[in-house]
Amino acid sequence: MEVSLELANGTRVQQFILLGLSTRLGVRGVLFAVFLALYLLTLLENTLIVSLICSHSQLRKPMYFFLGNLSCLEMCYVSVTMPTLLLGLWVGPYHLSFMACMTQLFFFIVLMGTECILLASMAYDRYVAICRPLHYLLLMRPRVCVGLALTSWLGGLVVSVAKTTCIASLSYCGPNVLNHFFCDVSPLLNLSCTHVALTELVDFISAIVIFCGTLLVTLASYSAIGMAVLRMPSAAARRKAFSTCASHLVVVGIFYSAALFIYCRPSRIKSMDLNKVLSVIYTVATPLCNPVIYCLRNREVHAAFRRSLHWS
Repeated sequence: MEVSLELANGTRVQQFILLGLSTRLGVRGVLFAVFLALYLLTLLENTLIVSLICSHSQLRKPMYFFLGNLSCLEMCYVSVTMPTLLLGLWVGPYHLSFMACMTQLFFFIVLMGTECILLASMAYDRYVAICRPLHYLLLMRPRVCVGLALTSWLGGLVVSVAKTTCIASLSYCGPNVLNHFFCDVSPLLNLSCTHVALTELVDFISAIVIFCGTLLVTLASYSAIGMAVLRMPSAAARRKAFSTCASHLVVVGIFYSAALFIYCRPSRIKSMDLNKVLSVIYTVATPLCNPVIYCLRNREVHAAFRRSLHWS
């Protein structure tokens, strides 16, 4: 694979070569069809969730307000990484300009940080609903819900500005080959030809604040929920309380298991094939599965969907 004369002379990289999810020609066509179908299905599922929440007054509750935000986020999330994944499967290794790579990285970090804070906000909503039901309407009034949602989006934006600025300011002298299907933090750090201690420190601190911080809020919320559920007198009440939290726990488990493995350590990750597999989990599988997990046993969503079919 050719390296430009500029790289040989040690000047700044102007473009990267993304190897994509797979370089094997025999499987790329099949994978392209599979991931294109998953992408379209993800957009359809999350669009349906947002449409149901906006068009049915029965779903205008804090839990569904956050779910609508999450669905909007998932559509943006998958649309940031999936186009480059599909392009790599269609044409093979391809060139991406430095600015385009940094732009993709910026939006990816925004959305990942936002999702972490939003999942913690949803855990807090469930804590208030189960542990302080008499104060639920007061503590989760519309102004509070909007504030939590705005905090989620602004928090992701602030973290992304800091991390992307540090990564973009590094020198990339060559090689310029990214063994990934999108511009992610670890592959870019591996290509830097300058000292990355400060960038890794910023990356590590942001991981602690965003990933670990929000995970602690989530764990604390569910610890309180667990103790409250165990004190409930009847088994039926315990099952009902648990059923309202089970879907969120599954989503949190899938998302954090993959994301924390990659991002909560500042060292440059060498096993890029494992990195790509784990990236597929939280950039493709999670946005696809979240609507199904949240709505599979949700009677209110089922009723709203049936009414929509009846009206049509």
